[in-house]
Amino acid sequence: MKPIRAIVLLALALGLSACSAVDTVTRGLPLGEPTMARAVTAPSYAVQDVRVVVPTNLRVSEANGYRPVADIVWRGDPNGNRYEQITAIFEDGMSRGAAQLNGQTPVVVDVQVARFHALTERARYTVGGTHSIKFILTVRHAETGAIIDGPRLVKADLKAFGGTAAINAERRGQTQKVRITQHLANVIQQQLVMAPRPTNAS
Repeated sequence: MKPIRAIVLLALALGLSACSAVDTVTRGLPLGEPTMARAVTAPSYAVQDVRVVVPTNLRVSEANGYRPVADIVWRGDPNGNRYEQITAIFEDGMSRGAAQLNGQTPVVVDVQVARFHALTERARYTVGGTHSIKFILTVRHAETGAIIDGPRLVKADLKAFGGTAAINAERRGQTQKVRITQHLANVIQQQLVMAPRPTNAS
């Protein structure tokens, strides 16, 4: 009886050891994924041009409420054509960020603004909030015009200062326009070094 018991215990120990080894290999993998990881190659882009479109069917509001119901709210420039002002901000920020990429594939970046909701005067000098920014990104091969990535919706929200923090930021030269422009430069850099994703422009 003792030899049989020893054999059973040995078999159980080996079984538990095997289970532990398998668990170590597969731990952390999403359900349904193969156990062998696939390498994802980051794109290598050389941006030839950034083309920005701000559709004129986006609703603009000049109301000075805390959160006007509109697609475009902008107070960082004097009163004027908000579509042109936002186009300039996107072109400046996106071109600045894309210029840092010196990859192999020549591409053209198409950006269609879907929302640009910064703070009104009332919100900026009281409670603060969020600069709500969305755009549709499409990356095309510069020579063939073939779509490499997108079109897909990118959410690029930025925390907005309020009250004393907003006043102090302006004194340092960190106006809404400066902060948003640099933020867009960072966002486009991040987006263009990610592996292409399926279309998601809804």
